[in-house]
Amino acid sequence: MEGMLYASVARPPVLGSAVKSVDDKAALSVAGVKQTATIDAFKPPVGFQALGGVAVLADNTWSAMQGRKKLKIEWEKSPHSVWNSDAYKKELQETARKPGKVVRETGNVDEAFAKGGKIVEAEYYAPLLAHASMEPPAALAVYRDGKVEVWAPSQDPQGARNAIAQAVGLKKEDVTVNVTLLGGGFGRKSFPDFAVEAAVLSKKTGKPVKVVWSREDDIKFDVYHSVAAMYMKAALGPDGKPTAWLQRTAFPPIGSTFDPSAIYSDPGELGLGFTDVPFALANFRAENGPAASHMRIGWFRSVANVYHAFGIQSFADELAHAAGRDPVEYLLQLLGPDRVVPRTELPKEFPNYGGDYQQYPIDTSRHRRVLTLAAEKSGWGKQKQGNGVGMGIAMHRSFLTYVATVVQVQVDDAGKVRVSRVDTALDAGTIVNPETIRQQVEGAAVMGISLSFYGEITATNGVIDQSNFDSFQMARMNNAPRKTNVYIVPSDAPPAGIGEPPLPPFAPALCNAIFAATGKRIRELPLSKAGLA
Repeated sequence: MEGMLYASVARPPVLGSAVKSVDDKAALSVAGVKQTATIDAFKPPVGFQALGGVAVLADNTWSAMQGRKKLKIEWEKSPHSVWNSDAYKKELQETARKPGKVVRETGNVDEAFAKGGKIVEAEYYAPLLAHASMEPPAALAVYRDGKVEVWAPSQDPQGARNAIAQAVGLKKEDVTVNVTLLGGGFGRKSFPDFAVEAAVLSKKTGKPVKVVWSREDDIKFDVYHSVAAMYMKAALGPDGKPTAWLQRTAFPPIGSTFDPSAIYSDPGELGLGFTDVPFALANFRAENGPAASHMRIGWFRSVANVYHAFGIQSFADELAHAAGRDPVEYLLQLLGPDRVVPRTELPKEFPNYGGDYQQYPIDTSRHRRVLTLAAEKSGWGKQKQGNGVGMGIAMHRSFLTYVATVVQVQVDDAGKVRVSRVDTALDAGTIVNPETIRQQVEGAAVMGISLSFYGEITATNGVIDQSNFDSFQMARMNNAPRKTNVYIVPSDAPPAGIGEPPLPPFAPALCNAIFAATGKRIRELPLSKAGLA
């Protein structure tokens, strides 16, 4: 646009910090730089607000970025500067080991444990994750005549409009958000902070302003996928089936981004793979422990299903081996006879992804169908496992869609893991576009490899350690699955989700396959922590 300025923003390195002082003399000496401007720190809770900082505005992006490097900023201290991810991990794990808030209960777990049986306990941990979509955030805003017009790749234009209006002191009716092609999003671009920055800077300068985030900005100042610690315990009867099952989870909830006092999850997040376990268990209890947040937590592809599927489906595989049973046979036994899980067995508050439970019940026959289909198509049980060759299976229901995935791996003596084949069966109800489904499943397998092998965000004194693809790696062509097969169950059930459901079962299926190949049990992600790559 005519007269447009390009902005690069130096944001507080620790969440909640603010600019104490700034020396911009060197920045202003860079060719192309026109001015600098301060963006006020947010007022808690952070929500959809901009993080604050100092913007360098120039007549091109490169100059703005070079000028930003020359800023000398002194930052106020933040309470979150005490956050160190290693210590926080131990804190979460300790929380998960202790009794928490009961969020679903059937029978009497304590009495069943007291009766004995083979006791199996395990702990699982999934780290903080960045979205790292290939297209970092960018937005253009024009503040003119008491109105704002914005162009941005927003997943939530209504939320963006409200946040922009609040930031510049206008009515939401005076803000227009034009949604551009999104590129990658995965939930990150439902947060409009980058568009708010552009609007604030346009008002300050009186000119159109385009804010461009670098890859480093994107990773260091993301709205992260939550870290989680899980504790699992079961007692096995003579037939190998659990007579008691206890599971605990502790993770900073998304709600903490909008309410700092929120340390327990809400029913919506817990219903993402934790309180909706479909197994036919006489004695079952699920508990949620408190977790304070030191970062922005946001929506991510499949949300809490990612870590809950990892913990629960890995534990089911552990129980199968403890009972001396085939994992597929054991999962079928856990499901029990085909049934619709009674609404009375579930928590009183069970959102069910916004779908009416009568229309979208938890139907174990659909679990059974995808499980047996994936096993059959993968050739389950037809090849010898061990000595570096293994197959693993996992199943999960999310966004009202039933998915089962079999992963086949080869592991060499150096710990190099090769995913040789992925077979995924799913029942998403009525299908409109099968090709789109195949694309989503194939993409989820590649994304699953990225997250399982490398995905981890850590912090030192509140500052994120990772900054680019050298420290937050992605899967490349040479470690993507050699072959991914997708099997769609024909169904006339109501249509369900497809973008998110293929991801959750991938990590546990992969880790179960590694155990089958090597005898090494993976309870913590990423795999690189265990010397596997």
